[in-house]
Amino acid sequence: MKRLFDILVSLLVLILFLPFGIMISIAILGESRGGVFYRQVRVGKNGVHFRLWKFRTMRVDADKLGKLTVGMRDPRITRVGYFIRKSKLDEFPQFINVFVGEMSIVGPRPEVQEYVDLYTLEQEMVLSVKPGITDYASLEYFKENELLGQSENPRETYIHEIMPAKIELNKKYIANPTLGQDIKIMWLTFLKMVK
Repeated sequence: MKRLFDILVSLLVLILFLPFGIMISIAILGESRGGVFYRQVRVGKNGVHFRLWKFRTMRVDADKLGKLTVGMRDPRITRVGYFIRKSKLDEFPQFINVFVGEMSIVGPRPEVQEYVDLYTLEQEMVLSVKPGITDYASLEYFKENELLGQSENPRETYIHEIMPAKIELNKKYIANPTLGQDIKIMWLTFLKMVK
C-alpha cells in the first residue's frame, strides 16, 4: 500500500511541479556554470547506495570543501541557490528517487556513507526501511544548517548532537510506519514550507 501511495503521489507531484522545475532550472543555469541537478551518493535501505537528486544550489565541486552546509550564508551557495534552499525547493527532484523506488516520501533522511560509518549497531536500524524526503527529524531540524552555522565546530555538533537526536526521531517513525502517520508528516512538512 505504501509503495502504491508513493508512486501515485510522486507522479502527481512531478507532473504538477514540472513548470516550476523548468523555471528553477533556467534560473540555476543563468547564474552559474554546471548542471541543473546535483546527485550525491547516499545510503539507502539495507546499506545500498543510490544517487539522491537535488537541484544544484552550490557552485560546482563545492562538496569537496565539506559535506555539511553551514548556515544559509555558506559562501558556496549561489544567490539562486539561497532562495531554493530557503524554500526547500531543492528537495523536489527527490520525487524521482521515490518514483523509481529508491526512496519513500516519508522515512528517515538518507545519510552519506561518512556518517553512516559512525552509527552504532542500534542506530543502524534506520537502514531497515527506505529513506524518505521528510520525517519527524526533518520537521524538528527544519533549520538544521542555521544551527550548524552557529556552531564553532559544525561537524562535531552534527555527529554528537544532531545526528543522534535525528536517529531517535527516526526510530519513533519506524515503530509505527502507518499510511495515516505518513499523511500527517507530509501535511506538517507542507505547513512548515508555507511558513
